[in-house]
Amino acid sequence: MKSMVVYDSVYGNTKKVAEAIAEEIKAGGNEAVLVNLRENAKPALEGDMMFLGSPTRWFKMTSVAKDFAKNLKAMGWKEQPIVMFDTMMGVPEDMAERNKGSWATKGAAAKLRDLAKADGLNVKDEVLHIGVTGMKGPLTATGQEEAKNYTKQALASLNK
Repeated sequence: MKSMVVYDSVYGNTKKVAEAIAEEIKAGGNEAVLVNLRENAKPALEGDMMFLGSPTRWFKMTSVAKDFAKNLKAMGWKEQPIVMFDTMMGVPEDMAERNKGSWATKGAAAKLRDLAKADGLNVKDEVLHIGVTGMKGPLTATGQEEAKNYTKQALASLNK
């Protein structure tokens, strides 16, 4: 299986999460293509699934990530599953709390999910929020490991 790990990053925190996701995909014996949207805004979309991430900036996704998500269908991404992730301040430590109540609609990942769903794309409901410890980071001490664990679970649930 080939997965695209596409991200935008401002201070490098979302890049670290994307790299952890790609590392976990490869550890499972699959292929991962890492794409930085600031370097390649319209990459060749060839894969069986996608992880798409953005930092949360002023409670929203970046314009780079938003523009990419809005054009996914036009670029040929249709039925393949998409998993959204973000980095943001104030993320609860308890993983179960991150997709409950108001947290289910907070952050860039939830907004990317809703945007892609409105376009009829196949998007996983549950998103990944990884915490940063300040406006510019760094990631929380467990952030990269959380990203790897989430990736393992997402791959398993999508392969059912």
